[in-house]
Amino acid sequence: MIIGNGGIALELVYEIEGCEIIWAIKDKAIGNTFFDAGAAEFLTSKLIAEKPEARIAHKRTRYTTEGRKQTKTGAGNMGSALGPDWHEGLNLKGTKEFSHKIHIETMCEVKKIYLQEEFRISKKKSLPFPRDHSNQSVTTDKEVWPVYVELTNEKIYGCDFIVSATGVTPNTEPFLCGNNFDLGEDGGLKVDAHMHTSLSDVYAAGDMCTASWRPSPVWQQMRLWTQARQMGWYAAKCMAAASLGESTDMDFSFELFAHVTKFFNYKVVLLGKYNAQGLGSDHELMLRCTKGQEYVKVVMQNGRMMGAVLIGETDLEETFENLILNQTDLSSYGEDLLDPNIDLEDYFD
Repeated sequence: MIIGNGGIALELVYEIEGCEIIWAIKDKAIGNTFFDAGAAEFLTSKLIAEKPEARIAHKRTRYTTEGRKQTKTGAGNMGSALGPDWHEGLNLKGTKEFSHKIHIETMCEVKKIYLQEEFRISKKKSLPFPRDHSNQSVTTDKEVWPVYVELTNEKIYGCDFIVSATGVTPNTEPFLCGNNFDLGEDGGLKVDAHMHTSLSDVYAAGDMCTASWRPSPVWQQMRLWTQARQMGWYAAKCMAAASLGESTDMDFSFELFAHVTKFFNYKVVLLGKYNAQGLGSDHELMLRCTKGQEYVKVVMQNGRMMGAVLIGETDLEETFENLILNQTDLSSYGEDLLDPNIDLEDYFD
């Protein structure tokens, strides 16, 4: 059973093969953090594909700790964030002959977890893995499992193990005792435009901080590995400048929100206010979708592009990035902006 609807859960359900997976999410559609129901529907079709395609290659700088031997993860070991390549080198293939077999339980959370003996004493009944989505089984599962999960929708499933991938909480507790940090609503340490906290000479970056400066209209904080790296780099630059008594400008990476990742073997690019964050009802969406190939959504406000979701090899990310940054008036183009017969990259070059 995989619990959660963020990046790690999305990667796991696709990367694990040859196993039956119950996927429990609290939302109506998968990937709610990253995209809307339309994009979720586009991606879900990939989960029922019989044969996985060849993995798309991602060239990315890798970071390791110098001078340390690789050890198996234990209770006393601490490491860096998982990053986007966390499952590289892991064998995620089960013993079954199929590729993917996933059942999604929506709008639910975990109510209780039972170990095998606890479940036996409780006299409760668990459900077998659903074979037919249109005809939910009313029989009980005869197999004995190491652990059982009761969901808030009253369904109980037995499983070999549970993966809890339910998001990020700022880990500020070790730093709060004896200090008087200003905290954001989400519990992170408030930082200004130079990553400086409310305490003199103390800086914070990444998941544990809350950006409290007035952001660019097309940037928002999101606790992602890529953004944490940008913040860490910028914080170091600000600390060095402060020690030399010099000033430093806000880093360009905070001008536009941009995140590139891979879900279900599709390239996924998120730009700006990709889900119309903070725009209220004063916006419109334009869509272009080719089943099994690409999904393009742009968020428009007053004729200007404010954000975009690009799934697949669209080759539009650089063009859209420039259109969002330049705030070009696109109102005269209307729906032709997403006409697949028009080479936008060449047109706006």
